[in-house]
Amino acid sequence: MSSKLDTAYAVLAGGCFWCLEALFERIPGVVSVVSGYSGGEIEDPTYEQVCTGDTGHAEAVRIEFDPNRISYNEILSYFWKSHDPTTRNRQGADVGTQYRSVIFYSDEEQREQAGVSMDEIERSGMLRRKIVTELVPLEKFYPAEEYHQHYFERNPGAGYCRIVIRPKVDKIEVELRQKS
Repeated sequence: MSSKLDTAYAVLAGGCFWCLEALFERIPGVVSVVSGYSGGEIEDPTYEQVCTGDTGHAEAVRIEFDPNRISYNEILSYFWKSHDPTTRNRQGADVGTQYRSVIFYSDEEQREQAGVSMDEIERSGMLRRKIVTELVPLEKFYPAEEYHQHYFERNPGAGYCRIVIRPKVDKIEVELRQKS
């Protein structure tokens, strides 16, 4: 007899989806991470279409997690640490609406928790500027093309992976080791 794993989902955007995917894949309690697109006007967009900045989609990740091991609030805590939520439509050298910071909530409970989390981060003084992260209802999530999935794991020597993603991964791995 097998029991089905009860999981929940979070859809987040905070710059390049490769970065978020690489980070969240390392978090205990995360079951899977899929890179994709959300928040735009066209059905089933391609990477090339999203890169124009004209579709309204953000590069996002859909995080499946075990709520018995990690809470939605903990997922959000890692989200705030994973990118700069005070810069509009950019993360580092990645510029455009497709790189904006967004929490796509799937229900009222997620909306409320995300709002509280955002307020707590604002009040903490951790950031020097105001958060510009959008809080938007999740309408659709479109998985990105296969070559985007697990990009960091499959391309660790690529320039973007070495220069942008690796330092973020190293930082989160240190934090995870300190917690264990």
